[in-house]
This record gives sequence, C-alpha cells and structure tokens, in this order.
Amino acid sequence: MIEVGAPSRGPREVAVTGAPELPQRVGVLPLRDTVTFPDMMIPLNVGQERSVELINDVLRGDRSIVMVASRNPEVASPAPEDLYSVGVLGVVARMIRVPDGTLRVLIQGGQRVRIENWTQTEPYLMAEVVEAPDVVAQSPELTALMRNVQQTFTDIVEQVPYLPEELQIMVANVDDPSALSHLIAGALRLKAEEKQALLEETDVALRLRRLSELLARELEVVAIGSKIQSQVQSELDKGQREYFLRQQLKAIQEELGEADEVQAEINDLRGQLDAIELPEEARKQVDRELARLERLQPAMAEYGVVRGYLEWIAALPWDKSTEDNLDLKHARRVLDEDHYDIEQVKDRILEFLAVRSLNPQARGSILCFVGPPGVGKTSLGRSIARALGRKFERLSVGGVRDEAEIRGHRRTYIGAMPGTIIRAIRDAGANNPLLMIDEIDKMGADFRGDPSSAMLEVLDPEQNHSFRDHYLDLPFDLSNVTFVTTANTLETIPGPLRDRMEVIQLAGYTEEEKLEIAKRYLVPRQIERNGLTAARIAFTDSGLRAIIAGYTREAGVRQLEREIGTACRKVALRVAEGLSTRKVTVTEPRVRELLGKRKFFAESRRRTSRPGVATGLAWTPVGGEVLFVEATAMPGKGRLTITGQVGDVMRESAQAALSFVRSDAEELAPGIDEDWFAEHDIHIHVPAGATPKDGPSAGIAIATALASLLTGRPVRSDVAMTGEITLTGQVLPIGGLKEKALAAQRNGIRRVIAPAQNEQDVDEIPEHLRKDLEFVFVSEIGAVLDAALARRRVPAHRVS
Repeated sequence: MIEVGAPSRGPREVAVTGAPELPQRVGVLPLRDTVTFPDMMIPLNVGQERSVELINDVLRGDRSIVMVASRNPEVASPAPEDLYSVGVLGVVARMIRVPDGTLRVLIQGGQRVRIENWTQTEPYLMAEVVEAPDVVAQSPELTALMRNVQQTFTDIVEQVPYLPEELQIMVANVDDPSALSHLIAGALRLKAEEKQALLEETDVALRLRRLSELLARELEVVAIGSKIQSQVQSELDKGQREYFLRQQLKAIQEELGEADEVQAEINDLRGQLDAIELPEEARKQVDRELARLERLQPAMAEYGVVRGYLEWIAALPWDKSTEDNLDLKHARRVLDEDHYDIEQVKDRILEFLAVRSLNPQARGSILCFVGPPGVGKTSLGRSIARALGRKFERLSVGGVRDEAEIRGHRRTYIGAMPGTIIRAIRDAGANNPLLMIDEIDKMGADFRGDPSSAMLEVLDPEQNHSFRDHYLDLPFDLSNVTFVTTANTLETIPGPLRDRMEVIQLAGYTEEEKLEIAKRYLVPRQIERNGLTAARIAFTDSGLRAIIAGYTREAGVRQLEREIGTACRKVALRVAEGLSTRKVTVTEPRVRELLGKRKFFAESRRRTSRPGVATGLAWTPVGGEVLFVEATAMPGKGRLTITGQVGDVMRESAQAALSFVRSDAEELAPGIDEDWFAEHDIHIHVPAGATPKDGPSAGIAIATALASLLTGRPVRSDVAMTGEITLTGQVLPIGGLKEKALAAQRNGIRRVIAPAQNEQDVDEIPEHLRKDLEFVFVSEIGAVLDAALARRRVPAHRVS
C-alpha cells in the first residue's frame, strides 16, 4: 500500500509530453485512502515490500504504472477484489531511495484506464487495462457548468488556507472542461469514495454537475466555519478588552482613593449579614461563603451563584417577628365583621388564640379547612391573620408535582432558587406569619418526587423547627409560623399528611345564610367595584332570593356574587349611557330583566310524577347534590341493567335493593305474579350520565324507585332520601347529612328521609333550616316506603 503526500501544485519538475501508450500488461500500484486524477503530478511514499519491488522493476522497463485506489484502507495488502476497477495510468518521473529502505517517487499521471483482467498477483499485482476516454458534448449548459465551478472554487480558495492562491490563476486559465474537473477534484479534500465516483464518471457534463454540488457543500461548510471562528475571536477580543478596562478602572480608582466597586458591594453585603442574629450553623456558613466570594473574580459564573446565595440569606427574617394580638374580643369582632355564621369555625379559632394567650410557647395545631368552593376558606385565613396581627401570605400547591417546589433546588443547578415555603417567609418579612396553603388536596406526584411527602416536615410541629431547604442547606425555624390549609375533599390527601392537621369541615350555606352574606358583603362589594353607589342601585330581599333560587345552584356564594355583579354592570351601563337617572331597585320582577331567563328549576315534582322515579341525595367535593333514580321494566328474561356511569359500590347497592324488593314482592304488591321478575328485564338509570357516581347511600332511593315501579304508586315530589340498604331491608348510616340537607333545600324539597343513626347529625344543621325541612329518620325500608310513596296508585304505568 502507498501513503500519498499532498499533490504538487507548483511548476512540474519533470515534464512528460503526450499520453503514454497503453502497454499490454502493466503493474498495479494500490493507493491507500486517496484517488489520483489524469494529468496530475503525484508524490508518493512507497514502503511496502511488494510495492518497492514493483517500482524497481518499472524503472528497469518503460516506467509505466497504474495507480488504483483501495476500497478498504484498513487492508494492508489488498487483493484484486479489494481495489476499484478504474484508475490512472502514469509514468514514474523520479525516484529517491531513503536510508530506511523506503522510496520516494514522483509519478506523472496520464489517461484514465479500466482494468479488464488481472494477470498476476505475486510478487506484485499486474493487469490488462483499456483506456476509458471522456465523453464531451459541447453545449451552453457545459459552458455554464464550467463557469459556475470556476467561480465557486475561486470563492473557496479565498477562504481556505490549505489551497494556494496560484490555484485561482490555474483554474481561471483552464479551457478544457475535463482538465478543469480533474484539477479541482484533485485539489479538494473530499472523501475517497466521492473522488472515485468523479474519476469513474466519463460524461464530463455530469462530472461537472456533481462537482458543482460538492463545491457548493464545501463552500457552505467553509462559511459556517468562518462564522464560528469570527464569533470565537470576537468573544476573545471582548473578554480581553473587558479585562484591560477593568484593570485600568482599578488603577484609576486607586489613584483617586476610591474603594473598589466590587469590594464595596461585598462590604455592604457583609454589613447586612452582620446585623442579623443568625444561628451558629448559619453564621459559620455565611463566613465561609463571604471569604470565598472575596477570592472570586466578578466575571466568573460562580461569583454570581455565591452572591445570590448570600443575598437570599440576608433577605430572610431570621430575627424579625410580629407581636401577636391575643385580645379575644378584638378577634371575635374581626371574625364577625368578615364572615357570617360559621360559629363552630370561629369558636375553634378563638380557642387557638386563648391557648396562645395562656401559653405563648405552645405549638398550635395545623388547621385544615375542608369544604366546597366558595364557602370562604381562604378569606377565613386572612381574617385569622388580621385578628392575630400577623403577616399573611398565601401559596397554592394545586397541581404541584415537583418536590423541589416545596424544598427548593440545590445550588448545583443553573437558576436554582429556594422553595415556595422559604420564598413566602421572605415575602412576609417576619418569621411568624400566617401561611395559607391552598388546594392541598390537589398535589400530585411524578418522577420528580412527591411534594406531599416534603410537606410532612413543613406541617409537623415536632420537625419544622429545623426545616432545611435544599437551596439554603441551613435549618430554618418554622415553628413560629401559623399554617392554615384548605381542601375540597380529604380523600386525596395522603393519610400521614392528613394526620398532621386538624380538620374543620365547612359545609355549604343555606338560602337564609346566602341572603345575609349577600346583604352584608357581596352587594356592597359589587356596588363599589362597578363604580356605583347606594344612591344608584339597591337590592331587595325578594330580588336576592330570586337570584339565589333561579340563577345559582352551588354550596358557596361565588356564582351568587357573579350574578350580583352582572346586575350591577347592567345598571352601570345604563348610567354611563345616560339612560338611567333614578335609583334602580332590583326586585324579583327586575331580576329577569337584568339577568335574563331563569337558569335553574325545581325538577323533583315533574320527574317523580310517574312511578319508578325516586329522588336521592348525594355528597360531592363541591357540596351536596340531588340525583334522580329511574327504574322501568319491559318483557324479558329477568336481567338487570344499570346505566348512568355508576361505580361498583353503587351497582352492588342496586343489586341488593332489587333482591330485597323481589324477596318482599308479595307484601309490597299483593297478588303479583310469581314469575313477574323472571319474565321482565329491569333497567335502572341514574341521569346525568356524563358524571361518575358511586357510593352506597343511594341504596334506599333505588329500592324506593323499584317499589314505586312494582306498586304503581309514585314517589312524593317533595321527598328526597339517603341511606344504605341491606338485603334484610335495614337502613345503615351515611355521611354528609348537612350538605345533603342543603342540597334538598336548594331544590325545593321539604321532607328528607335519613337513617335513624344519623339523627345526632341534625345538631350540625342550622336551626332555621331544620324548621324548613321535615326529617324522617328510619331504620328499615318499610318506614321509607311509608314516608315516600304516595297513597294513590297509577295503574297505567304498571308493567304486567
């Protein structure tokens, strides 16, 4: 194999005129990782034993030799199948022997040849060759290709240092398209495969077109390289310029007796940190980082990281706190001003303040307000902070899935910062604020960690005195912070986290409570927000009741406030347009004019007018709801179908209710055919099919719907029920009775049937609501049917 040096681009030392005649047999010199072209002067280093022997024999003969590229440069002694079939016939013009036994030869390339037959492989390769002439078809396209190749190559030579400028003159003076393509292809640093493809192409136009594509690619690579080099050089020049300017500025400041600006900033930061009463561990860390900061150059990236860390430590209120106002009368007055009713919650808050007044060092419990949206959970936190005289900060953790959001990021990450807890403490400016953590039931978990687990340390009074944020990596005392959390439901809060909090349930509001809240808080707030005054608009009780009953269906009062705001905006528009100069009183008739048609109606009377329909009560995270259970029968084979996107527990309740009704069918419907259930299919449907439903509390409603279907007696339209049923007809207790009672009131229900074991829960229901509702407490299904089914029968709907 031959290792090829750079082809000569200067004046040729040996001139060979004319193309050598093709000999009958010619020696073949394999080339490694290079391709020669016709009419080129090629310097070669020959070191392999068989190649040295070939050169010696050629010099004793006509000096003709064929140079062929190897397909695989890794093969040391290539066989005929390892070589390409097209090469260049040349003449050895000069040879020099080197003391190490190798040869340096200069070969003048001639014409392109194709190997027809291999005649010898030992001691070196020989073959029969034939000429492979060029095909040149003169045309305007060929001329255009030549000019394009010449121009592109000239642009490359101007930007590439390894190509001498003489090549521009040589290329510009070449008129022969074949010679032009050979000259440029031999000069470029292309892959051996690409050069071989150019050599094997006999059509000169196609060769020039391919060469034009390769030149365009090389020019683009050269341009990108030049751009990168320019950018690098620009950055280097900029850095050097900044360095010299800073040195000059430093010298000028020293001459003027002025302090170094960077050192002045460090001294200012040191003064801030010295003025803070830091814990011992934090003080040691601060001293280490300050010493490190002084050794760093401001231009270094680490300088900004250390400085930012120290600024965070200086910004935290390590020794700053507010004094608590433990006056219980003041606290009660504040709570009464901000919230109507919810006496149980207010009493618990006052108990907390009473304990703090008797024992200031006592660690209070973590309060968790649980209830539907719009019942005032967040505003309660603000009221507590105002009553205590503490700073208030709110942070929402709904949708948080990264544990670093709570604990912060370690300083090894770019853009690291403390977690939300430390940031809230910094924003509060005191180490004993009231932190309201909203939506704690909506935290998630993924591959980045579990934020609810990180919250365990935050909300545990036994641990949070040494809370360690990942960014600070220092213990910070959170034991003086009052934490209040909010949630819509407890089911999604992990057990260990729920165990650390004292849960206070906030049920929805009754119609009377909503009326009072609207009069005291919502109406004045919306009048002010919409630029009106009490002289421009007023709401009557009947108008507010119409809005509550006909335009809202919620446990809280957010939608109510929006509807009041809509009415105020309608009036504000009229005032602004000059259409209203008199005071507008929003009465019940005026409500429809301002808010449009009524949105909600009491549907129980219409839906339960036929047998087989019962009204149930359900609990949801956003308050109680009324649901309807529909049952019908058709001729069949005794199958039970349940629809309405119900869960497994509710399906089991439906099956238990059907089993009870079948077992007690003779007593419920005397004279019923024994084969009635075997000859009919029963379909139970719970409307609002897009809403998932589950739980056992609809058991007695399903049983009542089936009994109504069987007896032909419709369910009373003013009755709703809740309770779990057993196969023996027993009624078991349920939860959320207050929320369900409020839902019944919102829907015009006057009688609520509930399990006897829930009778004690009535105390939680406001007294005025108990007066409006009749509670019937039952322990077995017979009492349910007596209280729910109408006396009259509707035979037309009886399936026989």
